[in-house]
Amino acid sequence: MITTQLRELSVFKGFLPLISARFISNVGNGLAPIALAYGVLGLDGSDAKDLSLVMSANIFPMIALMLFGGVIGDRFKRNRIVGGTDMLGSVFVAVSAASFLLGFASVPLLVVMGFLFGVLNAMWWPAMLGVLPAVVPKEKLNDGNAVLGLLSNFGFVLGALLGGTLVTLFGSGWALLVDALSFFIAGVLVWRLDVGTAEPHLRTSIFSELRDGWFEFKSRTWLVAMVIAFTGINASFEALIQILGPLAFNEALNAPRNWSFNLAGLTLGMICGGFIALKIHFNRPMFFAMIITAISTVWEFSLAMRAPLLLTILTAFLAGVAVEIYTVNWRTTMQTHIPEESFSRVNAYDAFGSYALAPMGIVIAGPLAMYFGVHRVILVAGVITLSCALLVLLVRSVRELKVIGSAP
Repeated sequence: MITTQLRELSVFKGFLPLISARFISNVGNGLAPIALAYGVLGLDGSDAKDLSLVMSANIFPMIALMLFGGVIGDRFKRNRIVGGTDMLGSVFVAVSAASFLLGFASVPLLVVMGFLFGVLNAMWWPAMLGVLPAVVPKEKLNDGNAVLGLLSNFGFVLGALLGGTLVTLFGSGWALLVDALSFFIAGVLVWRLDVGTAEPHLRTSIFSELRDGWFEFKSRTWLVAMVIAFTGINASFEALIQILGPLAFNEALNAPRNWSFNLAGLTLGMICGGFIALKIHFNRPMFFAMIITAISTVWEFSLAMRAPLLLTILTAFLAGVAVEIYTVNWRTTMQTHIPEESFSRVNAYDAFGSYALAPMGIVIAGPLAMYFGVHRVILVAGVITLSCALLVLLVRSVRELKVIGSAP
């Protein structure tokens, strides 16, 4: 199935370099959380609070500057924004890698590098989702998103498995160095794409363009409702991935390896979800996606109940299926319902709102885990995700939303 879709999509200039870049970049993305988490926990005197501080350092500036990143994404070539920030970001990751390899790693240094990387992410994120629609036609966006997600997830699962091995055998520095190299290569590939700017529009002040983007955003009740729901879901998920998951396995033998197995299970599920999204086009994508998102909370509940490793990997797989089905359908829905000339700004409002509480979730996860116990906090995170996923289905426009072939 995927080979057929790849053959059909490869005729569009730039598609193969784009998916290659995402595959390579996500090998690094699979390595980074494991390497950084256990690198911090391995520093003398560090604890869960330090881990929360380091892991949240990049997301604060990303959220704070996201809206301005959306304006930039609608004004300039999106592939140059994505490629340039990837290449520059590789330098900051390389500094973190060198700090572990040469023995001068510290929490303040890692926080600064994370902060600078977050500034770049604020520009990268709104622009990235606008690159694919500039490469393939609208009627091929669902297949394009599915294939892009599949290759990205293959890269992530490879990185997650490689990350656990590298950290266990050689330490965090070498894993982060591979991450830095992957960002640089991916940045070069995307930078070289032949992608134009958004449709010409009258340039006004930044704040005027933000106001126009806000109008496009708030005029769609399904979009506002989903963003509100994912404020809670993303806060819980980021706290789990960045803090609570590594802490849950930290006292076990081969902790990096066991957590990497969970991340690999999550990503294998995302690969399976990508195949499902490629084969089945859902008539009401958000309705189905949120139902399966609610079911996927069995992963958090299995971790909270200290389930055996094999069971947590299996439930992580189910969570991954849900994540990818949602992601493919959400991207396609956004790309077909939002006007191209304001896409990056609306995408920025989406990311800004849906990740608004994610920094707080990461920051408080460590201290809460120390005070109440990591497994109790994971249980609360699962309840929040389940509640948000079900409550958003009370909104009629979410339940009945359909993907259309072109922007209205």
